[in-house]
Amino acid sequence: MSGRLPLVPDTNVYISDAAGTLPAAVTTLLDQSLQFHCSVCLSEIATGVAAYSPASPDWPKVREYYAGLFDAIPDSRVLVPDQELWMAAGVVAGTLARIQGLQAHQRKECLNDALILLTAAKAGLPVLTANRVDFDLIQQVAGTGEFVHF
Repeated sequence: MSGRLPLVPDTNVYISDAAGTLPAAVTTLLDQSLQFHCSVCLSEIATGVAAYSPASPDWPKVREYYAGLFDAIPDSRVLVPDQELWMAAGVVAGTLARIQGLQAHQRKECLNDALILLTAAKAGLPVLTANRVDFDLIQQVAGTGEFVHF
């Protein structure tokens, strides 16, 4: 690689960056890193943008921001979970749903987070996230994956 730290931003990183609420140190880290992008995060963002009301005054700005972001991502840096990862993430999410008493919407979020961590782990990359608690639990159950939290 280029000597830059490779990272996989979690969905919350993209959202905080768009809102201008990332801590300065995290912005610097992102600027200096070689970013890889998980298709699960991109899908979560696309879902949020599609659910955002076009009647909102800032809709064009939001749409254009994320369209530009998606257009700027090289295909060679998009990580996509395979069948093995989907099954492993399902086991992790189901296990955590049982032992943590997760509700249905929490199980779906846990599945997505497990997919993100396991997909990054398979590529040998850490995830950058603000979600330390959930990623820590997923890592413990999965027995693999690294993440950097802020």
